[in-house]
Amino acid sequence: MMTTAIASPDPATTNGPQSQAAGQPTPMMQQYLALKAEAGDALLMFRMGDFYELFLEDAATAAAALDIALTHRGEHLGRPLPMCGVPAHSHEAYLARLVKAGHAVAIAEQTEDPSAAKKRGAKSIVNRAIVRIVTPGTLMEDRLLESRRSNWLLAVFPAADAVGLAWADISTGDLHLGAVASSQLADERARIAPAEMLWPEDEAPGDGTVLPRSRFDSAAAVRMLCARLGVSTLDGFGSFPRAALAAAGGLLAHIEATQRGTAIHLKPPRLHQPGAVMAIDAATRRSLELVEGPASLLGSIDHTVTAAGARALAADLSAPLADRDAIEARLDLVQWFASDTPLREEARTLLRRAPDLARALGRIVAGRGVPRDLSSLRDGLAAAEALGALLDAAGSGGAPAALDPVRHHLSPPAALLGHLRAALVENPPAQAAEGGVIVAGFDSALDDVRSLAHDSRAALGALETQLRTETGIAQLRIRHNNVIGYHLEVASRHADPLMASPGFFHRQTLGTTMRFDTEALRSLASRIAQAQAHALAAEAAHLEDLRDGVVAGAAAIGRVAEALGAIDRSASLAECAVRNGWARPRLTDGVDFRIVAGRHPVVEAALRAKGEAFVPNDCRLEDDARLWLVTGPNMGGKSTFLRQNALVAILAQAGSFVPAAEATLGLVDRLYSRVGASDSLAEGRSTFMVEMVETAAILNGATHRSLLLLDEVGRGTATWDGLALAWSILESIHDRIGARCLFASHYHELAALKPRLSGLALRTMKARQWKGDLLFLHEVAEGAAPGSFGLDVARLAGVPSDVLARAAEILARLEQGDAGKGARDALGDLPLFAAAPPARPPADALRARLAEVHPDSLTPRAALDLVYELKRLGSES
Repeated sequence: MMTTAIASPDPATTNGPQSQAAGQPTPMMQQYLALKAEAGDALLMFRMGDFYELFLEDAATAAAALDIALTHRGEHLGRPLPMCGVPAHSHEAYLARLVKAGHAVAIAEQTEDPSAAKKRGAKSIVNRAIVRIVTPGTLMEDRLLESRRSNWLLAVFPAADAVGLAWADISTGDLHLGAVASSQLADERARIAPAEMLWPEDEAPGDGTVLPRSRFDSAAAVRMLCARLGVSTLDGFGSFPRAALAAAGGLLAHIEATQRGTAIHLKPPRLHQPGAVMAIDAATRRSLELVEGPASLLGSIDHTVTAAGARALAADLSAPLADRDAIEARLDLVQWFASDTPLREEARTLLRRAPDLARALGRIVAGRGVPRDLSSLRDGLAAAEALGALLDAAGSGGAPAALDPVRHHLSPPAALLGHLRAALVENPPAQAAEGGVIVAGFDSALDDVRSLAHDSRAALGALETQLRTETGIAQLRIRHNNVIGYHLEVASRHADPLMASPGFFHRQTLGTTMRFDTEALRSLASRIAQAQAHALAAEAAHLEDLRDGVVAGAAAIGRVAEALGAIDRSASLAECAVRNGWARPRLTDGVDFRIVAGRHPVVEAALRAKGEAFVPNDCRLEDDARLWLVTGPNMGGKSTFLRQNALVAILAQAGSFVPAAEATLGLVDRLYSRVGASDSLAEGRSTFMVEMVETAAILNGATHRSLLLLDEVGRGTATWDGLALAWSILESIHDRIGARCLFASHYHELAALKPRLSGLALRTMKARQWKGDLLFLHEVAEGAAPGSFGLDVARLAGVPSDVLARAAEILARLEQGDAGKGARDALGDLPLFAAAPPARPPADALRARLAEVHPDSLTPRAALDLVYELKRLGSES
């Protein structure tokens, strides 16, 4: 969905629309229209008391998206005014639905108290301003986000020599910059999986948010980043390509426009270098379901206990490393946790106590934090402190060197943690306005004010007892609500004496009750209100002090959050390895690929849940067998075998143990998987066209260090065309590219290439026919399959027997070639179009009677009678 640029505030828009012949807009609608002009294409949620209202076209759009009533109240320019609204206290739920539906939403708040507006004049309206524009890539609230998934905002700037990329998750502060070739943009987009994309107005492909090209300013980006980081140059953080800095300019401008000057926590930018990670194209990601999909790799192996750990694990699987030393460092940490079960279990117990530090920090820095965000920081920093002590004790026995930087960052800011511990109650309320955030004993003056409020409330009970005695009304109650405050409430039948008494003041009449006031109650209510106000003001001052401390320590807190995620990721992978019997891979600088007893982690987990075992298989792609031609029947397990070896490579380079008894791997620079068939109707591409596009990408991009998985190449076209393409592609991979490759096919004729291609090995998925049935053994064996067993698979699928019989007749003629004739000549003798189905026997009384019988409803006596009846009908026919 394409949206236009978010407008920056413009004072010229506040004059409202011009008078029209149909009538002048009301002052309130003039204010609304001015703010709507500022919001642009975003829906405008306009705060009015306890509701957010939407008007005109926005109301119709929101009502349809939210499935709420669209009403018409009053008039606008002589016509009924369309409107809809949502309660302010629950607006985030509606906001989430609007954003999920693809809408940007501007939030217009009341910026002054209604009493201040009244002082300006009877007809004055409350001032309002847009305080924020919510878009899919600028979410920060927990209820609007998926806790275990990053929420990336990606800016793209196509330059002459490269495409600049800048992406940030403003809920955690992570910021990355990089540049790629234009041909790699789709693959990088698939890796990042942004919630929102930003494009210059003349480069937009049809989706995302369009910004003026002037906002993609590299010099402005450098100034803004230096100002944020308090440095004079970015050189200390890396040498960023100019195209990437231009993209960062668009990113930061969009953040500024949507957040309306709110401080957003961003960490120093990290330079993304494409060669530092395994290249995985978009088609391969879809095929392997790494982090997305109902049967994803991530979903199968994720044992993390923190949101930060889950996001870190997803990032690792999306971008496996290409640096051997970095991978070995990750593996060392996993092995350390895997080898010490008590340490791993205690570490995971401590990690469970850690809330989402990064996102709580982001909200506090942005001024959107609540007291529970502060308690989340307290609990998370305390968990980090305890975890650090645990790792120190365990590390004395020989912890890996990779632990040192992580352990260093686990140390929380001691003064801030002490302040948070001393000031906050164990479980703060949801909002500061509720009071009771600061623990008793922290501030003696606050305690005194609270005592006064408490004593005043006790005085309410005494006053209620006194008034009952004076009036003789036993049911008299002192109550409170947010509209009229404290008041006396009595049943209407007891109200007459109070109405006649000069000491009681009538406040409100309801159906069966009446409400009153007295001077004593007013005085007491005033003291309570003053005490509560003083207590809230004192708490607000303490909360602001705590917030200032958090902002000052934001960088250190961010490092603690990252360290907690890294430990959780490593402990989770160790837990996965121990539970499933995975092995540490051995990495080499060559092009080795030797897997002993490899398994598919997702399929194995699914089978285990059903009480079934997965059949492991070896895979050795070596010099004289670096390219395997894998044949065998459909349903035999070819696709699973291909995918499992790809997942082993990804897991290994992500720094995980692997589902195998042993694994020796030379690092893979690029992974390509053309497994499975799909079309792309939106782009006008058939299944075969999609297959050829993906195959072309493999042939043009693969190197001798790549790992290629190709399944059924050429099946989407005529048999001889498909065979010719598969033959040629197989030769090109062997002779020109030299990559490690698993090539699955039903074209058994390809086995004839074995004598000519020295690196080609023939493998088959074993299957047996037993008593007329086909049994899949799911074992990889040497050699080529004797056939595809297509008719057997069709029989298992339930294809009618007459169709199978006809297919067998045609297949036999094709296979014998009719004494050397071509396939077309051989088939010419078959009455393909003249063939008619076997004639049904003529209808008779016996068959008609049988058709009427319902066996399950027959009694023994009725069944015996039916036998005699059928015997009689048979003798008559």
